[in-house]
Amino acid sequence: MAAPVVSTSTHARLAFDEILSDDGTRLRVWTNDPDGSIEGPTVVLCNGLGTNAWAWPALLEPDCGVRVVSWNHRGTGGSARPADRGRVRVEELVEDALSVMDHFEVDRAVLMGWSMGVNTMFELAVAHPERVSGLFAVGGVPRNTFATMLGPLHVPHAVARAVTVNAARALKYSGWALTPITTRLPVGRRSIAALERTGFMFPVADRDLAATAVREFLSTPVGWYFHLVLSASEHARVSLSRIKVPTYFVAATYDLMAGARDMYSAAERLDDATYVELLGSHFIQMERPDEVHELLVEFLERVG
Repeated sequence: MAAPVVSTSTHARLAFDEILSDDGTRLRVWTNDPDGSIEGPTVVLCNGLGTNAWAWPALLEPDCGVRVVSWNHRGTGGSARPADRGRVRVEELVEDALSVMDHFEVDRAVLMGWSMGVNTMFELAVAHPERVSGLFAVGGVPRNTFATMLGPLHVPHAVARAVTVNAARALKYSGWALTPITTRLPVGRRSIAALERTGFMFPVADRDLAATAVREFLSTPVGWYFHLVLSASEHARVSLSRIKVPTYFVAATYDLMAGARDMYSAAERLDDATYVELLGSHFIQMERPDEVHELLVEFLERVG
């Protein structure tokens, strides 16, 4: 049996534990089903880099009907940095996902990915197809991710990649100066309301929960976060011809981090894929949680 939960969050439907990945890195894992009361299917969440459970409000509802297991990335949210700081590539994230599945005794499941987590789940599906029964992608593409950023601005792929990667490199090396500021920012409902007016994020369903998600995200040192980002930017394209399971893409029209047109293009290249586009930003599961969750439940029923 899986090890018991060692601590429970302030939210009644979220609990944490600690495990070791294959290379000995300590990971903080979590589930929305601490007492085993959810009778629905299990989904393995490959979250966005450095993000956390609070970015998924619908999954924290007691009656969500979906058991979720996931983890916090290396060096974020209570997970340790690896002894070899280079071991933060998508390939290592796949190892972590498999360790999470083994810990929660999940032999095969639908994977759900958000943002760079989409790369992780597609890579896992190619490397270990026997562990995957379906793929549910939210705001992410399985290939050349950084070239698809700034999509709503119609920036050419080569330019988008150069701009975003160089920006990440600059932030990595200036992180020592930025971290004392970002980790002390007072994030609350007013901060989220201000962020909603920028166009980077649209109005969310629960500002309190969104504030918790942002505060947790900002607890990661800036330099380390962009070290993860740059490692992820080196991920090679996933061969979509090797994907043999049903796939679902949920795109957002004004997503600056994963262009909707590129998600549509990826869906077109797969034999069994569905594409849905919702009005929103990269944080579509926080802005329209009920609709995204309904699409997930429908997909799980279809996959069976």
